[in-house]
Amino acid sequence: MSYDPDNIFAKILRGEIPSFKVYEDDETYCFMDIMPRSDGHCLVIPKTPCRNILDASEAQLAACMATVKKVANAAKTAFGADGITLQQFSETAGGQEVFHLHFHVHPRHEGVSLRAPGVMGDMEQIKAHAEAISAAIG
Repeated sequence: MSYDPDNIFAKILRGEIPSFKVYEDDETYCFMDIMPRSDGHCLVIPKTPCRNILDASEAQLAACMATVKKVANAAKTAFGADGITLQQFSETAGGQEVFHLHFHVHPRHEGVSLRAPGVMGDMEQIKAHAEAISAAIG
């Protein structure tokens, strides 16, 4: 399968669709999931085209993982979380819905399950969560 430059994350990167930015560097972009399965649920993506982990370059993976680590530590601090769940889905059979490489970062609290997928979150709350994680990054 080839990369679709009109996927929603490519549109976010081009500024065609708004997002709640958490962190950005030359190679990656982190923003909030608008259907959060946990408070602080955010996504890390490479800025360059990449369908998923199966076609990612070593450089794309290294850049994404450096950002995932930075964001995960900040999210854990910002939400007083007990841990972090990291998710990555590749291809339809693997659960992927948006075909641009992305990593889900979920701050987690002991005994609290992830919420059901596909439920739109409160935009003001999501914006506040983005600001909290960004502040914890420094």
